[in-house]
Amino acid sequence: MAKPNAEQAELEAMHWQLNLLGSIEVGIVVLDREYRVKTWNEFMHNHSGILPSKIRGQRLFEFFEEINEQWFIRKTRPVFELNSPAFLIWEQQPYLFKFASHRPVTSASELMYQNITLFPLMAPSGKVEHLCIMVYDVTDEVISKQQLNQANDKLQQMSRIDGLTGLYNRRFWEESCMLEFKRCMRNQGQASLLMLDIDHFKPVNDNYGHPAGDQVIMNLAEIIKTSVRETDIPGRYGGEEFAIVLPDTDAKSALRVAERIRLATEKTLIRYEQLELQVTISLGIAQLDERQDDYMAWISEADQALYQAKETGRNKVVIKS
Repeated sequence: MAKPNAEQAELEAMHWQLNLLGSIEVGIVVLDREYRVKTWNEFMHNHSGILPSKIRGQRLFEFFEEINEQWFIRKTRPVFELNSPAFLIWEQQPYLFKFASHRPVTSASELMYQNITLFPLMAPSGKVEHLCIMVYDVTDEVISKQQLNQANDKLQQMSRIDGLTGLYNRRFWEESCMLEFKRCMRNQGQASLLMLDIDHFKPVNDNYGHPAGDQVIMNLAEIIKTSVRETDIPGRYGGEEFAIVLPDTDAKSALRVAERIRLATEKTLIRYEQLELQVTISLGIAQLDERQDDYMAWISEADQALYQAKETGRNKVVIKS
């Protein structure tokens, strides 16, 4: 009487195992040494649309052309020969099986990101005759990580940028200025520093209001952006004061940049509501010199040149001598 009970228990255990294979939210595929499919669970059926009865006994590569056969054989050889598991993570390869994301409405990804585990299945003889592929859907985790990284990048960018002008803010600009100063001193390079200020800016705010003043500042920022190179470092230094580090630039070349910005500002008509405003700017230039003790001395010399431009008539460029 014990034998039928033992057989029944074994059948029940097998039934539970089959139910488990069918219900878990993990893809399970068993392959033999010829890469023929022996097991294809419900997860794989649901995401591929391929019935177990259709794929069982067939080589995996006949159904999934995106899996490079030579690469996969190379990857799984240690599993068969050394009885050693292998792993594929989404950072190395987004997926093994090209499945659509099962939440296309709420997910930011059209395809399913996957982590893959390949582990050996040993026969009674002690030889590895099959391997099991376990497919983990990690799309939600990946999207969350990507969104977090994007948010962090945005926060980092915001911490560097002046909200009104889109130029670097003073803190980040000064850090960049210091680094450029040190680089030039270390490598005996050259650079120039340009400081500029809007002439008679206070009457604009007093007569037309701060929004009009903001429009003037934004307009000048756009002129600066279109007048400098990608390697230059423009920033908003104060209310209506701007600063630009010009790497690999002597004072003569910096003068050309300054004049370009000055003339463009002078000629530009700024429209705000019913108003048409025109402003001018004064600019000071200081070429980096070994007699300067630190970057603050460099800034101070450019500021002195700017002050001289203001004191001698405005709407002009002065180079610190």
